[in-house]
Amino acid sequence: MDELSEELERPAARPCRIRRIILLLFVGGLVALFFLFDLQHYLTLDYLKQVHGSTLSTVELQPVSSALVFFSLYVLVTGLSLPGAAVMTLAAGALFGLFEGVALVSFASTLGASIAMLISRTLLRDWVQQRFERQLTAVNEGLARDGGFYLFSIRMVPLFPFFIVNLVMGLSRLKLWTFYWVSQLGMLAGTFVYVFAGTQLARIGSLADVLSPGLIAAFTLLGLFPLLARKLLSWASRVRSNH
Repeated sequence: MDELSEELERPAARPCRIRRIILLLFVGGLVALFFLFDLQHYLTLDYLKQVHGSTLSTVELQPVSSALVFFSLYVLVTGLSLPGAAVMTLAAGALFGLFEGVALVSFASTLGASIAMLISRTLLRDWVQQRFERQLTAVNEGLARDGGFYLFSIRMVPLFPFFIVNLVMGLSRLKLWTFYWVSQLGMLAGTFVYVFAGTQLARIGSLADVLSPGLIAAFTLLGLFPLLARKLLSWASRVRSNH
């Protein structure tokens, strides 16, 4: 009977496995082309400074189409976890100004992060769960205990790379909608800082100039505050109930 059940389940599993393979080949092909044609050269601070003047003229002549192209490219870069999101965020400020730049990056980065999270969940989850079950248990326990506060804290701390957070959360049991809105809220402060720095592009010598140690410390404290407040309220509630 068990063998019969297995035979009935296999045909249904095959299309799913084929879709995974197709998606893996598609994503892997795009990433390979990116590095094969050395496209990362176009996502560097030096190149941004070189083309800033001419690109700004194009944006001023065609603001809507330029914004749509920029938004699409940002989603593609972040969705495929390619290097260059930080430079593109600076470019948003340099080309579109503070408020439009923040709006473009905020929605594009969150959409791209969600795509990267789903790719990770679709292609890697089962494989990683089997081999790194203990490490992922800690993440899942943190999410179960603190929910969106856990992700918010990680998003606010600049020490955690953007793409790694996306991939790790894809391996967790976090719901997509929760991931989306918490990520957008948690990345907003960092987005504002980078886009504002982009409006002062001529003064930036390297990406390290954007985030000072003091600013990193401030973001870290701000990110940890919701978790600390939650634990403090929980402790106060227990003390009150004991009395």
